[in-house]
Amino acid sequence: MGGMGTAPVAEPASLDRLRAELRRLGRVVVAFSGGADSAFLAWVAHDTLGPAGAHAVTAVSPSLAPGEEADARALAAEWGLRWTPVATAEMDAPAYLANGGDRCFHCKSALMDAAAPLAAAEGATVVLGTNLDDLGDHRPGQEAARARGASFPLVEAGFTKAAVRDWSRRLGLRTWDKPAAACLASRIPYGTPVTVAVLSGVARAEAALRRLGFAQVRVRHYGETARVEVDLDDLARVVDRRRAVVAAVRAAGYRYVTLDLEGFRSGNLNGALRAPSPEESS
Repeated sequence: MGGMGTAPVAEPASLDRLRAELRRLGRVVVAFSGGADSAFLAWVAHDTLGPAGAHAVTAVSPSLAPGEEADARALAAEWGLRWTPVATAEMDAPAYLANGGDRCFHCKSALMDAAAPLAAAEGATVVLGTNLDDLGDHRPGQEAARARGASFPLVEAGFTKAAVRDWSRRLGLRTWDKPAAACLASRIPYGTPVTVAVLSGVARAEAALRRLGFAQVRVRHYGETARVEVDLDDLARVVDRRRAVVAAVRAAGYRYVTLDLEGFRSGNLNGALRAPSPEESS
């Protein structure tokens, strides 16, 4: 497999290879956020290893949207997963709260602090739903997890995000088209401190916009200003419903509401970590 900073060239995704990798590991503790990737991995692990060999664990903290925790719980019940919610303590880490470029490192370290003892007690390996597409972005959390012994079976089996969704659809998993979700702290620009109040405000604003029918949405936090990202196809609809959109976001505590005309981009704020080109800095 290639280095963690660059997506390796891989053969097409193979469900058989994924099952073989899980069997090789023997017993796994799946870091299960309820998103498309981790849900697919949790289902396949359960289907391959059974409940004795696959344990789904959801990290619960203020950085997880309440709706995501509820959906993880619902999925575990629907699929018969052996599931445990575990509290993580990233909010106790000053380096996480400072929100530097290494924030995700401290978040995944907190996840491993909670999951690794469970895995050790079961003779299992912690596995994450990292896919090949994730390897090319700025994700220091991957390094933190790997350094603590975690494994990435989707990468080993050649799965991209599109392949995860395709196989999830084929298997009849309702998460196949679930909008991308990420830690709520990813809505806060690097250098702006992470607080429970900010995370809660972002969660409330996004939940309100989803209730208005915007499935893929991000509310980026800039003090009193919320920068709203939706899919490009939804831009006109946001403008058409601007009064309801503004009311929903203001009810979450923001004074100003702006719409990003470039639309939703996963990892959008990571661009601030890249050095500008000579043309950009001139």
